[in-house]
Amino acid sequence: MLPLVLHHGFAGTPGLTVGPWRSNYFRGIDRALAAGGRPVIVPRVHPTAGIERRATELKRQIVDGLAAAGRPDDPVVVVAHSMGGLDARHMIRRLDMESRVAALLTVTTPHRGSPFADWCVRNLGRRVPLIRWVERLGWDLGAARDLTTDACRWFNDRTPDSDRVKYFSVSAARPWHLVPAFAYASHAVIRAAEGDNDGLVSVRSSGWGTRLGTWAADHWHTINHKLVVEFRNPTGDIVPYYARAVAAVDAALAA
Repeated sequence: MLPLVLHHGFAGTPGLTVGPWRSNYFRGIDRALAAGGRPVIVPRVHPTAGIERRATELKRQIVDGLAAAGRPDDPVVVVAHSMGGLDARHMIRRLDMESRVAALLTVTTPHRGSPFADWCVRNLGRRVPLIRWVERLGWDLGAARDLTTDACRWFNDRTPDSDRVKYFSVSAARPWHLVPAFAYASHAVIRAAEGDNDGLVSVRSSGWGTRLGTWAADHWHTINHKLVVEFRNPTGDIVPYYARAVAAVDAALAA
């Protein structure tokens, strides 16, 4: 089987260690997918930078990870969550990685941007210039602008799919009362503009390539961070959903 790359989204810091605490972005997912001996690379790029910077860091860590695994010439399957899918698409087309990526599976990626990012830039970047203030302190917040619907429209125009790579996507959606309370406002903004969503990304925005379904999960549950108690028809552990999606990608590559 080809090596897997599990690439995180906005604000992700997989493997970050602070004292006894260690962050695990893909909670249990990385271990499960590696259980059969398959090499799994979990990069860590700048959490809030723009797509171009994150994609450059992603490429370097994939190349280094393959070398460390003793498989420097193997192509990979990239499984990218949220903004990570945009990083991967940029890397494939614009950083000479078309021959190194066999398939890209995006999980609730805002391919067409997010109305909530529009809201944040409009209200925190213009009316209250919080974004500019933070950037003046030296922190890169390029992601805030790259995730708007206008920016993603421009991104899609200049980043067409490669005919050498297979593209797959998974969406996610929950009603407003089944997302974490802190996501009620973002869910409402996105629902008004685009309908069903997971609290950060709509089903409409996240479909790309071959659709592998819509998971009944909020944005955080899609990486196994369950923040809401599920009483009826629980989705539960998200690991089997990843296993089935990756198996579908493997089958398509083998066909």
